[in-house]
Amino acid sequence: MSLLTSVVRPAPHGPPPARYWNQPLPALLSSLETSAEGLSAAEAARRLEAAGPNALETARRPSRLRVLGSQLKSPLVFLLLIAASISAFTGDWTDAVIVVAIVLGSVLLGYSREYKAQVTIAQLRQRVTPHVKALREGRPVTVLLPQVVPGDVVRLSAGSIVPADARLLEATDLFVSQAVLTGESFPVEKRPGQAAPDAPLVARDNCVFQGTHVRNGTGTCVVVATGRDTALGDIARRLSLRAPETEFDRGIRHFGYVLLTTMAVMVLGVLAVNSLLARPPLESLLFALALAVGLSPELLPAILSVNLSAGARVMAERGVLVRRLSAIENLGSMDVLCTDKTGTLTEGAVRLTGAYAPDAAPSTAVLGLAALNAANQTGLSNPLDVALLQAHPGAPARKLGEIPYDFVRKRLSVVVRQEAEPRLIMKGAFTQVVEACVQVAGRGPLDARLQAELQARVDAWGQQGLRVLAVASRPIEARERYTREDEQALTFEGFLAFVDPPKEGAREAIQALSRMGVAIKLITGDSQRVAEHVARQVGLGTQRVLTGRQLQRMRDEALWHQAEKVDLFVEVDPTQKERILLALKKLGHVVGFLGDGVNDAPAMHAADASLSVEHAADVAREAADFVLLERHLDVVRRGIQEGRRTFANTLKYVLTTTSANLGNMLSMAAATLLLPFLPMLAGQILLNNFLSDIPAVGLAGDSVDPELVERPRRWNMRFLSRFMVTFGLVSAVFDFLTFAALRWLFHAGPALFRTGWFVESLLTELVVALVVRTRRPFWRSRPGTLLFASTCAVIALTFLIPFLPFAGVLGFVRPPGALLWGVVAITGLYVAATELTKHAFYRRVPG
Repeated sequence: MSLLTSVVRPAPHGPPPARYWNQPLPALLSSLETSAEGLSAAEAARRLEAAGPNALETARRPSRLRVLGSQLKSPLVFLLLIAASISAFTGDWTDAVIVVAIVLGSVLLGYSREYKAQVTIAQLRQRVTPHVKALREGRPVTVLLPQVVPGDVVRLSAGSIVPADARLLEATDLFVSQAVLTGESFPVEKRPGQAAPDAPLVARDNCVFQGTHVRNGTGTCVVVATGRDTALGDIARRLSLRAPETEFDRGIRHFGYVLLTTMAVMVLGVLAVNSLLARPPLESLLFALALAVGLSPELLPAILSVNLSAGARVMAERGVLVRRLSAIENLGSMDVLCTDKTGTLTEGAVRLTGAYAPDAAPSTAVLGLAALNAANQTGLSNPLDVALLQAHPGAPARKLGEIPYDFVRKRLSVVVRQEAEPRLIMKGAFTQVVEACVQVAGRGPLDARLQAELQARVDAWGQQGLRVLAVASRPIEARERYTREDEQALTFEGFLAFVDPPKEGAREAIQALSRMGVAIKLITGDSQRVAEHVARQVGLGTQRVLTGRQLQRMRDEALWHQAEKVDLFVEVDPTQKERILLALKKLGHVVGFLGDGVNDAPAMHAADASLSVEHAADVAREAADFVLLERHLDVVRRGIQEGRRTFANTLKYVLTTTSANLGNMLSMAAATLLLPFLPMLAGQILLNNFLSDIPAVGLAGDSVDPELVERPRRWNMRFLSRFMVTFGLVSAVFDFLTFAALRWLFHAGPALFRTGWFVESLLTELVVALVVRTRRPFWRSRPGTLLFASTCAVIALTFLIPFLPFAGVLGFVRPPGALLWGVVAITGLYVAATELTKHAFYRRVPG
């Protein structure tokens, strides 16, 4: 059966064909019920409907029920519902209804914010889905990666992500990096053919696998397995694949451990004390559980989702799409940004300034040869070839073969036939092209003197900021296949000079990033002279330069010593880029990397925060945490600012929760030893906690003081612990002052005591949030509109609650006016004391 005439019948949707790597191609295409021309659009749609999307995990649309279920899965909610059930079972319906109502209020509050956050993130993710070149009825079309189905015929080129497990139909110098599956350090050459029936995955050189990426060359393959039926999917089934824990996630987890330990000690202690005092067991249990809820920042997951999604939405408006939410904090913490120059520091719109013979005279012959090379190469498109073809479209020629570009050889050759004999035409970096030459056009054999003369011309152009390529050629006999061994005994034909002017505003953006505490380091494969010229034009330092050759001879320990001091890393290869980033991380820096090519992927995986651009190579975009809609350092600056704002607003909730809640709950636990009654009922504690959390949802849109985004900030558990203890003790002091006033000045019984302290504790939690949310004097930092309005509304409700008709059901009584004025006075003193403590605290513990 011909590969081009296989009959297309209804597609199978079972597992991949057995030993597909060993089957003859016609038999494999027949079993997949496809052909080398690919599927029809209708058949591909039908298979997608039947087999599902090509993903390890099916992307689920935001679901209201799922989000609501996640809110109900909280252990604290579960415990409170059990306690409410016990209350109802024993006939205490009032407490049961109060607990259930407040729990449901908290759940609905978290649900409303988290669902909106999930919808926002789902919309943003749709904008950065990778695309694949597939054949549909013989015509190349662009297909979203999740829409690839078994039987699809896909084209691969340098920079492509392999979308699924597939068998090769054609390949030209195709090298694939499959370290994600096999751990192999170097790319593996792939070619059509049959592998042995028992060949392990690493020996299946006729197959490519999902999640790997093409380093160089081209190929065409037929998809045999997608999604969880792939080799990567098999690993995902056997292992729980989790993204590496970020520093922010780790900090949240450690903070949770501290709170959990404190809650456990408090609950057990309160239960033991109340048991010794012979108080009702059910009342004591509800009280202890309510204390635990009061101490816990139960809205923290929702607040995190809201803050991060709000930050992602704002970043999208500013030209930065967020692919991984947890990386937003890393972007804000970044203090070193490593970047290439093309398109970031320069315009990226390369122009050909001239084609020159070896003696530097303008040459149309050199331009013609270079245009033939550019017009007939099929690898990864690049701006140099685009600029070359704009200057000269290339004469008609028959292509006989190609030796694709790779990042080691740094050159590309095509074999074409015009009227005379076939000719191999090479174009690439000057040094790599010259090493394949034996003579110079019009000058004779290439000797050391002539090579030095050519090098001097390249150096002179480089000092002017020009990018120089070399062109060489030789006659060659026609045959079926050409390899790297054919790149020898060439004649050096001449030079191509390109210019890429500095990007407007690059100097200002670099200065702005420097003021924000972010150092810019240029890492490029370009020549030292070109890199230095660009660096001088945009205001980067050029005193400390490290070349790829120097780096190759340098031990890791020496690189750790040098990396921090070097301004420019030039003439480096992809592996060296990764080494540089790892060295900077070893020194304690939070490192970002901005790249867009397949050669940038290793460095992007090593970075704390990786950035790419919308039209980057698939593998670079997939490796990125952030995708820039516009390639400019000012977009990065805006993204960093929003990352810092997001982190600052998330931390505000943690600080406001710990500053008042810890003090209040510790005071309440201690009060059980001093009072003949419980200082507050469980329902009152829960209502207090619920009302104090309402303004917290406004923190996502809160204004952030400029000094909080002026420099990188990182999660600091020591700072947080000191803050929690310091401000918790201040809160506890005023709690005991309130106890004393209620008992000795107002001679309050249980109901009046609980009413007075409910008002005071809720009032202090609300106002202290406005104080500790800023390091400035609180009257000099304007809070966000939603935060301020919701705080004022809950404060008004706090004074109103004891006077409502159902207040008696909640255990409240109407307090005298003098008591309320006393509470206001104590709150004022608490605000003043907190402000003074804050001033002293930040002077001693900068944080």
